[in-house]
Amino acid sequence: MSVRIGAVVMAVLLGVYLVLVGWRAVQFIGTGEPIAVAIGVALLVLPLIGAWALWREVLFGARSQTLMTTLAAEGGTELGLPTLPSGRPERQAATERFDEFRLAVEAEPESWRAWLRLGLVYDAAGDRRRARQAVRRAIELSRA
Repeated sequence: MSVRIGAVVMAVLLGVYLVLVGWRAVQFIGTGEPIAVAIGVALLVLPLIGAWALWREVLFGARSQTLMTTLAAEGGTELGLPTLPSGRPERQAATERFDEFRLAVEAEPESWRAWLRLGLVYDAAGDRRRARQAVRRAIELSRA
């Protein structure tokens, strides 16, 4: 729960920042000076990109959480990996058993459950980029 609160706080702070930068951009544009207008336009583009990125991350988080809740209710989040005292799976064990989860995806390439479990194993193995890709694929499949 504290992770969710932290994410909400960061999203709100980023939103406030984007609004303030956007307001400053409007003020620059309002001066009519060519250099100030150019700075204002540049400052206006940055908050738009930031707002888009924030929206994508919030959607990703909400959709992946929905899938995780469904998978957990089905008992599918248990990966059978030994855990550290913190509760995180051991990285070495995840790396060693990775092929099992990859083969499950190859056997059922249209299964969002298999892709989500693959994402969990990627995350446990420390490969966050591929974990996010696998979870994105699971989200796509669940929506199809």
